[in-house]
Amino acid sequence: MTTMEMIMKLSLALLFGLLIGIDRQIKQKQLGIRPSMVICIISCLITIVSIEAFGKFAGSSHPNMDPMRLAAQIVSGVGFIGAGVILRRSNEVISGLTSAALIWSASGLGIAIGAGFYTEAFCAVVLLILAVNLVPYAIKSIGPTTLNRYDVAVKIVLEPNLRLTELIKAIERKDQEVGANEGPFKIRHMKLKDLDNDRQLLDITLSVPEKQYTTEIYYYI
Repeated sequence: MTTMEMIMKLSLALLFGLLIGIDRQIKQKQLGIRPSMVICIISCLITIVSIEAFGKFAGSSHPNMDPMRLAAQIVSGVGFIGAGVILRRSNEVISGLTSAALIWSASGLGIAIGAGFYTEAFCAVVLLILAVNLVPYAIKSIGPTTLNRYDVAVKIVLEPNLRLTELIKAIERKDQEVGANEGPFKIRHMKLKDLDNDRQLLDITLSVPEKQYTTEIYYYI
């Protein structure tokens, strides 16, 4: 495998991971742009190392040699370490996916360097830095507005006999003119619970524009 072919494969892995991440981000799923690109790039890297290692290390004197057997165990073991940094909060928001993916990717880079594939590892780490730090911001700046939103958990205690439908319309700004940078608030999840004294607890998850301060959302509601 030539160097250009290797770079082409890793770059193509970044592109495919980016496409998957954009799809997840538009649908506001937890696996976003960064984790999908990181996983795709390092999966490609490990595959390249696995293919090239056989020709580099195996020979007639070692017909049954499998230099990647230990590497496979490393990848599986590090996956459990990565799972430890994934957190599920009380408001059902998951965090730590990018960190978990980078932990797993570090093992792939270590395997590549240990097997002597220095060029592959260098190319992969450069693409990882671009994937985590530069590409998401570039995509958000030129992509659809759906990519520039985040979730906010809100709990509201309602007065007795309050008209809930009108409150929801007011929160989503359906009857208001909003600016292009503000955008409407979208309710993604909603739970309603009865409290004492005929009050209700409205537990909602709002999808809001990224430039919107949490304090502004609080004062608006």
